[in-house]
Amino acid sequence: MTVPRRLKKSFFCRHHVDVARDLLGCQLVWDGVSGIVVETEAYGAEDDPACHTWFRPSSREFFLRNQPGTTYVYMNYGIHWLLNVLTKDGIVLFRALEPSSGIELMQQRRGKESLSALCSGPGKLGQALALSGQDHGSSLLSSQRYVCRPSEQTPHTDIVTDYRVGLSQGLDQQWRFLIADHPHVSVPAGKAISTSRIRKQKEIREECPSSLPEKHSAGTGSRRK
Repeated sequence: MTVPRRLKKSFFCRHHVDVARDLLGCQLVWDGVSGIVVETEAYGAEDDPACHTWFRPSSREFFLRNQPGTTYVYMNYGIHWLLNVLTKDGIVLFRALEPSSGIELMQQRRGKESLSALCSGPGKLGQALALSGQDHGSSLLSSQRYVCRPSEQTPHTDIVTDYRVGLSQGLDQQWRFLIADHPHVSVPAGKAISTSRIRKQKEIREECPSSLPEKHSAGTGSRRK
């Protein structure tokens, strides 16, 4: 029996960490262009201070009002539009793709020729897909915008977990997922060490050296009913 490649709503009706991890290797199709997902980040809607739902009432209302599989698109630092998708209990950011179709159009939009420069970061990805505020609240379950499972012929890939990038809150969660050693990721594994995290770890060591954890797990979190 052939398993349907296009992801259904049930895929997104799961824990944000599971969705973020399982999106790796899938193909994102967006209005005539597409790419293989090689990097994601997970954010918990209930207990994650780095998630917009923690400090933006409008984002919280949007999350509660919409179903898993709905896109959450916002402008970062007033410059780049970023693509996210809602899950049962959180939000997943698409951080990087390996372009697979519509490459010439992506190159025109980005003004770059190198494939590794097209979607190797959430801002670049947004520009390559021509994201705008009008895409906020659209669906990744439509005929023009969807995600496909890897084909049976796709080689097995190793997945690496790491700290999320560029945060000032929620620094300890290793909820960034990457395909190991992939040339199209935004930040290689082990390199997402922000000044905020270094400062926090220094403070913890000074107050109580034994309290600094060596390793963090994703945990389970709470789920939306």
